Amino acid sequence: MISRRSVIWIAAAVALASLVMAVLAPGQGTGVAAGWRHWVAPLRFAVCCAGAVGVIILGVGYARCAAVVTSIAAQLLSQLQAGPEGPAGDAQANCRLAAVPEMLEAHLAGIEETLQQLRGKLQDQQVRSQVSERQKRQTEAILYSLRDAVLVIDGSDRLLMANEPASKLFGFDAGQTRLEPVANVIGQTYGDFVELLRQSGRNGTEATRRELVFAQEGRPRTFETIISCVQEEGKTASVVAVLHDVTKEKEVAQMKNDFVSHVSHELKTPLASIMAYSEMLADGEADDEETRKEFYAIIQSQSQRLSRLIEDILNISRIESGLIKVKKEQASLTILIEEQMQMIRSYAEEKNITVTSGRPIVYDQVYVDKDMISQVIINLLSNAVKYTPAGGHVTVGTDVDEAARLVRVTVTDTGVGIPEEEIGHLFQKFYRVAANNKQAKGTGLGLNLAKQIVEKVHNGRMFVTSKVGVGSTFGFELPMATVEQVAPV
Repeated sequence: MISRRSVIWIAAAVALASLVMAVLAPGQGTGVAAGWRHWVAPLRFAVCCAGAVGVIILGVGYARCAAVVTSIAAQLLSQLQAGPEGPAGDAQANCRLAAVPEMLEAHLAGIEETLQQLRGKLQDQQVRSQVSERQKRQTEAILYSLRDAVLVIDGSDRLLMANEPASKLFGFDAGQTRLEPVANVIGQTYGDFVELLRQSGRNGTEATRRELVFAQEGRPRTFETIISCVQEEGKTASVVAVLHDVTKEKEVAQMKNDFVSHVSHELKTPLASIMAYSEMLADGEADDEETRKEFYAIIQSQSQRLSRLIEDILNISRIESGLIKVKKEQASLTILIEEQMQMIRSYAEEKNITVTSGRPIVYDQVYVDKDMISQVIINLLSNAVKYTPAGGHVTVGTDVDEAARLVRVTVTDTGVGIPEEEIGHLFQKFYRVAANNKQAKGTGLGLNLAKQIVEKVHNGRMFVTSKVGVGSTFGFELPMATVEQVAPV
């Protein structure tokens, strides 16, 4: 058997001989052939070099094949030599030689099976890798889609991941700050939060719930924060923080508490008067008929006040919950205003206040609940009269905006006016302008109820303008009735 080294030496010898022939072979010919001698020799040299390189490459390939065949032959030879000598041994050797093709085939089959198993494992590994990558992308997509702020740091307090709400909350670019120290990314403004992340990572706590307050856009925002640690081999691999904004929930809870407090106070005032005068009547402190009538009038007045307060609270609650019953129909705002002005004129005359209305308009039809809109009009008129000094006047105006398909009603007085900084609070429940509390009594629910009726029930708009010492203008806009709404039944 020729060894690999022998093959390489033979190939090298052939290549060397080709090179010598190319260099030493003299050129022949005369005439035209002699003229081309200067390029024939280099061409012969190049061809011989190419042949030599090809022989070397073939020799190397043959040597590799020979190595494989030599290895298999050595194994077969060792098996053949392992048998007994003599005729019996020769017979066994012949049998073994006859079995060589089967052994080669079995050996190759085993190699093929091994290759198939390796291919299967490789495919399984590729599938697992693809599934793992897909799950990773899905997890990141879920985290990035959350409305809550999510922030992840590693065991060295470096930022691993942050979604868009977290970036907006703390004011950084998540793509450019990855693997940066979280203290540098968030800044000293949120030092308490950074320290909480570090402490949670050191302690390795599974979940920590805290309520944190951050100053955002000039007002405090409250976040319910959950911090969890991810453990690997007994060490903290990462810390995950989820911040849920509960500012609105806190404000609503505070509003409910304030509402209950105001309602309790407002209910106690008329009840206290009713109870006091009832007890005096029961104790016989009203000796004459005139005193008894006075006590009866006070009890009746406070009972009516209590009834109005309860009715206003119920109406506001029904509107906010969407449970109020609304009966809409075609109506003329001019007629509704005139009806309420007749009711308020006697009260205005007592204070020497003039109440006038503007010129009638041709078309002011709206599709409304008459009782509710009448309540809004009487509320605005009574407020205008209450907060206007004697000798003043109140003017009611109606205007139609054909382009916008709106009807606008305004109630203008020459009253005490409202400070500019308090105008934005006028429609809040139980809110009353502190400077005007002595001017007239009230519960602070009338304007809030009017706004609810106009905007939530009738899709309109309430507005107000005012100047201290000059007067105020309260008004509302309602959509005009369509042709279908005003069509006769």
